Amino acid sequence: MLPTLRQLQYLKLLSEHGSFSRAAENAHVTQPTLSAGIQELEKILGAPVVDRARSGVILTAAGQEAVRRAEDILARAEDLVQAARGAGQPLAGRFRLGVIPTVAPYLLPRALPVLRDRFPKLKLFLREDLTQRLIGALKAGALDAALIALPYDMSGLDWAHVEDDELLAAAPANHPMAASVRVDPDSLRGDDLILLEDGHCLRDHALAACGLEPPSRYGNGGLGEEESFAATSLPTLVQMIGSGLGVSFLPAMAVQAGLTDKAAVTVRPLATEYSSREIVVAWRAGSSRSVEGRLLAETLREAG
Repeated sequence: MLPTLRQLQYLKLLSEHGSFSRAAENAHVTQPTLSAGIQELEKILGAPVVDRARSGVILTAAGQEAVRRAEDILARAEDLVQAARGAGQPLAGRFRLGVIPTVAPYLLPRALPVLRDRFPKLKLFLREDLTQRLIGALKAGALDAALIALPYDMSGLDWAHVEDDELLAAAPANHPMAASVRVDPDSLRGDDLILLEDGHCLRDHALAACGLEPPSRYGNGGLGEEESFAATSLPTLVQMIGSGLGVSFLPAMAVQAGLTDKAAVTVRPLATEYSSREIVVAWRAGSSRSVEGRLLAETLREAG
């Protein structure tokens, strides 16, 4: 005898909410119904999946492994339903797309009108978040695809190219680099380096493209040491640069979209062999939404 999708859904909700009552509410069933489903699942698996404590529900080791596998099974089952509903009509109906914050405000405004015109039946649900959390949501089946930037660990995922986004050096308007056509990253050593907070992949892309080490939290703040402060977003980063707090690196798509237009900031291309990140649409390997993922990437590429 095998577990039912309903029983696996009960377990997944129980893991997410840590309470039988809240899990039952989100499953739109009574608590006794959900509890009976979990008990039946335990009989089928031959092992307890939850410990009931005063503080709430705690998953056993078997329960944690069951949840991990259940998420993949449920995601594939939902893929099956969506693929059947959209057979012959790609990008029609619901499509859940994650986007990283260093791409969303700059690529989507030019791409969304094209998507609306080309796929009038598409109901696009957007989620903006950091790469790590978007990939977690992809693998758990909470997203159909994600618009992210490489390089990044893409194990378990497939992807399609959208565009290469050049990284540019940015400094206060009166910085000596304003006299240069292209900037060697080594010429900025000794300047205070400001980056986005940990978790933003652009931070790692900028350091890797320029061959730099993270700045120091406790050193003199120069390039090559860990920084004493960081920005929470690109607009904040630009304001910090314009205020004379240091230098940094910005994606060309953001600069072209007007990010630095009203700031006292000088922007120059880098004199390095490879100073760009690759923007891609990613989806779970083996997902039935792969055709739509590639079509979405193609449309975004044309919108650029």
